[in-house]
Amino acid sequence: MSEAMIQVENLTKDYGPFRAVDSVSFNVRKGEVLGFLGPNGAGKSTTMKILTCFLAPTGGLARVAGLDVYEHSLEVRKRIGYLPEDTPLYRDMTVLEYLEFCAEVRGMSRDKRHSRIREVGGRCGLGDVAGKLIGELSKGYRQRVGLAQAMVHDPDIVILDEPTSGLDPNQIVEIRDLIREVGREKTVILSTHILPEVQATCSRMIIINKGKVVADGTPDELRARERGARHRVVIEVPKNGTGPMRESEAASLIRDRLQAVDGVNRCDAAAGEPGAVAFHVYATTSQDVRKEIFNAAVANKWTLLELGRESASLEDVFRSLTTTTTAAGESRP
Repeated sequence: MSEAMIQVENLTKDYGPFRAVDSVSFNVRKGEVLGFLGPNGAGKSTTMKILTCFLAPTGGLARVAGLDVYEHSLEVRKRIGYLPEDTPLYRDMTVLEYLEFCAEVRGMSRDKRHSRIREVGGRCGLGDVAGKLIGELSKGYRQRVGLAQAMVHDPDIVILDEPTSGLDPNQIVEIRDLIREVGREKTVILSTHILPEVQATCSRMIIINKGKVVADGTPDELRARERGARHRVVIEVPKNGTGPMRESEAASLIRDRLQAVDGVNRCDAAAGEPGAVAFHVYATTSQDVRKEIFNAAVANKWTLLELGRESASLEDVFRSLTTTTTAAGESRP
């Protein structure tokens, strides 16, 4: 697990005056499943295209299995299986014809070709559609075909760019299961902006924003880095002199008073229930401020329906690292 299969050092990619990738550095170990995250336009796809030799870097180094992607691009391509976001398939070919074509292009001998296609096709669940035209398949099956072509030559590294984009929930679960299975024996990079993909499949994640790496670690490590404890508070809408207050009035009043509680950093509205207002209350440190919130409820004569402490989610971490910027123009000619 300690052997670095991918090494990236100060990688930079410019499109004229626009810098899509800005001094990015990271390593991926053999047998690791890495989630490469970022908002749309952050530089994810550009980085993947450099690693797969579709684009040349402007500066820095990228090595795959010890080979420089610029100096030894053909050797690098032999070691990588790549599924781009827009899966390039020949829709007038059958599944079997397409996989045979891909295997032949990869230089596989005829005797190995058929056994490998049978093995990969079975693992990707393509046995029942092998004779069908690709253009007649659902998007989920087309993604399976794309994943099969990425693995047909038995590469050491598989790079998947938004592999579940546009799929329905059932298809997403199926593709996730395939990715987990591939990750048991291959080094995998999963490039995505969908957090459930990372939680379901990856052992480590890198977050990139505006072309720069802003976080690197396991999901648990990154959640632990999010400063401040978060609490969920649900309060029944108080009454005024004539009856219940309007929820908007109550929310504004309660938020102001919660934010004044000692140890509270901020208070955000959350999804509640009819007749109640709910908030996410963030502490200034990792301290537990439930006692202070309870005392505030007693002092203000609020009916406290719910008060609980929540750990930071990956969504909290992702938003805190990426909400201030959204780079444009990641994919440029």
